[in-house]
Amino acid sequence: MKPIRASDIGTYLYCRRAWWYRLNGQESINQAEMASGTELHRKHGRRILAANLMRLLGFAVLLAACIMLTSFGLSRLLGS
Repeated sequence: MKPIRASDIGTYLYCRRAWWYRLNGQESINQAEMASGTELHRKHGRRILAANLMRLLGFAVLLAACIMLTSFGLSRLLGS
């Protein structure tokens, strides 16, 4: 038995005829639009990855600043 995927359910709910065509192996005539949508999703995924990396970098810089501030404060306190 073939597993049911979320995209299959989405296709069925959107258009039962499209789901049936896909089930029977018929290609969609909207190949250009589908390729465009796939590329749009790839670009979005890269933007999300970049945003997550920037957030991680920001947290690393914040942590380094906190460590430096703490060490400066301790050196001033213990040096007195």
